[in-house]
Amino acid sequence: MKYFFAIFTFVFFITCNAFSQEKVVKYKVSNGETVNQIAQKFKVTPYDIYQLNPDARNGVKPNTVLLIPSNTDNAAKKEVATTKKATSQKGVMHEVQPKETLYGIEKKYGVSDEALKTANPFLVTDGLQIGQTLVIPSKDAVSKTNTSKTTVQEKYVFHDVLPKETKYSIAKQYKTTIEDLEKRNPDIVANLPVGYRLTIKGTPPKPQVMTNISKPADSSKKVTTYMEYQVKPKETFYSLGRTFHISQEELIELNPALSEGVKEGMVLKVPSGYLVPVPIIVQSQPIEKTVENPSGIKILEKVKSETVSANPEVVELSKKRGENERKKLVLLLPFNLAKMQNDTVSSVNRIKNDKFLNMTLDFYSGAMMAIDSAKVLKLPIDISIYDSEETKNTSNVSGLIMQNKLQNADAVIGPFYQSNAEATANSLRLYNVPVISPLSKDTANPIDNLYQSIPSNDVVKNTVFDYMRSKNGNIVAVVDKKKESVINYIKQNQKGVVFASLTENGSLDVASLKSLLLPERMNYVVMETANTAMVKYTIKALVEAQKTCQVQLVILEPNSTLDTDEIYFENLVKLKLMYPSVSRESDEPRVLIFEKDYTLKNKVSPNTYATRGFDVTFDTMMRLVQGKTYQETADLMTTEQVDNKFQYYKKEDGGHANKGVYLLYYDSDLTLKVAN
Repeated sequence: MKYFFAIFTFVFFITCNAFSQEKVVKYKVSNGETVNQIAQKFKVTPYDIYQLNPDARNGVKPNTVLLIPSNTDNAAKKEVATTKKATSQKGVMHEVQPKETLYGIEKKYGVSDEALKTANPFLVTDGLQIGQTLVIPSKDAVSKTNTSKTTVQEKYVFHDVLPKETKYSIAKQYKTTIEDLEKRNPDIVANLPVGYRLTIKGTPPKPQVMTNISKPADSSKKVTTYMEYQVKPKETFYSLGRTFHISQEELIELNPALSEGVKEGMVLKVPSGYLVPVPIIVQSQPIEKTVENPSGIKILEKVKSETVSANPEVVELSKKRGENERKKLVLLLPFNLAKMQNDTVSSVNRIKNDKFLNMTLDFYSGAMMAIDSAKVLKLPIDISIYDSEETKNTSNVSGLIMQNKLQNADAVIGPFYQSNAEATANSLRLYNVPVISPLSKDTANPIDNLYQSIPSNDVVKNTVFDYMRSKNGNIVAVVDKKKESVINYIKQNQKGVVFASLTENGSLDVASLKSLLLPERMNYVVMETANTAMVKYTIKALVEAQKTCQVQLVILEPNSTLDTDEIYFENLVKLKLMYPSVSRESDEPRVLIFEKDYTLKNKVSPNTYATRGFDVTFDTMMRLVQGKTYQETADLMTTEQVDNKFQYYKKEDGGHANKGVYLLYYDSDLTLKVAN
C-alpha cells in the first residue's frame, strides 16, 4: 500500500510540475500594480487570472505571488524578464509618502519628468499614489537617454489665477495637463487659490482685446531694479511670490540659499517697487485723503448700471441715486495706536505679528478703495475714520461720543467686536444712528439701530433648507452621532426632514438611506460627518442611486474630509455638491476690475477682509445717497457688491440681520455656480 502511495505522489508531483512549467507562470506583484495591469502585461484577461487566483478578486497586495496562464507567446515572458532586469540595474528605489509630488521627487533626486516616467511607465496611466515604489533612474541611464534626443529649451509663461478658474480650464487654455500644472506648481496640489501666479509650460492663449485700459509701456525699455528684503515669520514662497510678483524659480535664481527653503530672517534680493508702506493713522482725527482717480473706476461706474437679476431682486444703487444733502459716514477701526506711539521697535514687531491689526489694515485698505470709488462717482458724502482703540470688551467709543464725533453721523461702520458694536448701538439709539457690525458672525442682541452685516450660522442653515423646500425636495439627513448640535437644530427647526438610520456602532445603514430616496422628486441628502468611512459610504450609495432617481449632496458647513485624497472630486461633481457661503467668487467685469485696481494699488491681491472692507463701506455709502434713510433702504432693497450680498430684514425681537447667503454648487464643467 505504501508502495502505491509513493508512486501516486511521485506521478502527481511530476504532473503538477510539468503543468506549472507549461501552463502557468509565477509572478510577484509590484507596488501599485493592479490585476488589469498585470493582465495587459501578459496579454490575458483578468478573468483568466481570477480563475487561478480566486483571492485576487478582493485586490492584490505588493509581493503577492500570482499564477498567470501561460497561453501567450514568449514575447510577454521576455518583456517581464527585461523589466525585472532593468529594474534591478537601476538600483535606487523610492516609496511615495503622503503629500509628495512628482515635482518634489524629481527635484530631490535630480531627475527629469521624462526619465522618471520612462523608468516607471505606470505613472503615465495611474499617476502618483501613496505607497508606490518608484525606480529612480541612475545618472548614466539618464545621460544615455538624453544623448539620443535633441535638447529643446523649455519656455514658460505665467498665469494669475482668476475667480472660478479650475485646474482643468487653465490646463485646457494653455494646452497642457493638470499633472504638469501641479508638478511645476506644488502649492496648488491641495487647492487653487485665487491670485496665485502659476508657472506654465505651454502655449500662451491669444491676447484678448480690452477697452478703456491704457496701453502699457514698452516692456523692453523697462529696467528691473533690486532691493534687500528680510523674511518675516511664516512667510513662504507663495506669499513672497505674491508680494514681489516673481516665481519660485526666479526667487531661487536670485537667492541660491532659498534652495534649502524659506527661513525667517533671511535677507533676500528682490525686485524693488512692490512694497507698499503700511497705512497708519497717527492721531484720532478724521482722515482726509486726496487721491487720484484709480484706473478702471470709470469702467466700474458704467458696469454698475447693468441690470442684475436675482430673487429677490437685487438693486443697483448707483442707478437709483436721489437728490439729497451731504451725508456723513463714520468708520470705527481698531488700530490701537496708543500701544505703538511710544515704542517704535514694538510697533514694527506688532505690525509683523499682530493678526488682529493686520486684519484691520486689510479691511481699511478695502474701505479706502470704496472711498476712492465714491470720489469718482462724486457722491455727496463726508468720511471720518477714528481709532476705536478696541479690546474684546472695551473701546473708546464713549470718549468719541463725549466729543460729539458720532451723534450727527448718518451711519457708523464698526466697531469690530460684537460686544463693542452693541454698546455703540445702544449709546447712539436715542440719536437714531444706524450702526453696522462689519465682521461679527454672532447672533446680535435686539437693538433697533444695529445692523448685523454677516449672516449668523442659523440664518445660513435656514437658507439651505428654505431653498430645498422651495424646490419641493425630499430632504434626507445623514448625520454622525457626534454632531448633536446639528441633530438638535434639524429636529427643532426643520420639520419633515427624515434621518437615515445608523448601525449600533454608529456607521451608516446604506439600505436605510436608499429606502428614503423617492424616484419622483428631487432628493437632497444633507450629510454632516467628519467620519471618512461614513462619507465614502454615503457618496457611493448616492452615486449608485442616481441610476433611478435625482440626488444632490448638501453640506451645511465646511467639511475638510471632502478635501482628502480618499474622496474622489469627480463624485462630488456628479452629485453637484451644494453648500452655503456668505461670499461668492464671481467673474463679472466689475468684480475683475475691482481686483485688478486693488492689486495695482496695493501690490497684492485682495483677501477676504479687504474685500469685506470694500463691500460694507461702498454698500453703506450708496444706501445713504438714495434720497432715503439707511433704515428705509435696508427694509426695501437687496444689494450685491464684489463678494457679499446685503439682504437685511427686521428681526421679530428687534434689530436687523442679513440673510444674504449664496448657495454654491459644483456644476458638470467643474465650476462653482450660484443655485439661488
